[in-house]
Amino acid sequence: MDLSYCPKCGKLFSRNFRDVCNNCHQELEKEYEKCVEHLRKNKGLDIQQLSEEMEVSIKQITRWIREGRISLLNAPNMSYPCESCGILIRENHLCESCKKRLQKDVKNATSRGMLQQNPEDKGRSGTYRIGDNIHDRS
Repeated sequence: MDLSYCPKCGKLFSRNFRDVCNNCHQELEKEYEKCVEHLRKNKGLDIQQLSEEMEVSIKQITRWIREGRISLLNAPNMSYPCESCGILIRENHLCESCKKRLQKDVKNATSRGMLQQNPEDKGRSGTYRIGDNIHDRS
């Protein structure tokens, strides 16, 4: 049994399938339902407006979008922050600029021999590990 403290309320709980305790999960589900219903009635909202009107964090709304629970198809103004720079995007985890920068960094690291072969993948060629510099550049 994996015991953990709930990041929302601080109670000790058995962490099986969720990152929060049962009570907090139920509260989050109620918030989710309210957000979805509010978004259905107000299709022109952006993430900031939805967050303020429903008193739910942008981070939580972003999580629901990435999980596929909130669809952006019928929400033309809805977008969420890039994981690296915070600019608003409508798909993936990174904006095009950060994605290109990451690709360039990987290419430069490859050409300089900075990539290290993963010793766990001895039988496979072309498997490498590289440090993730995305969050260091914000």
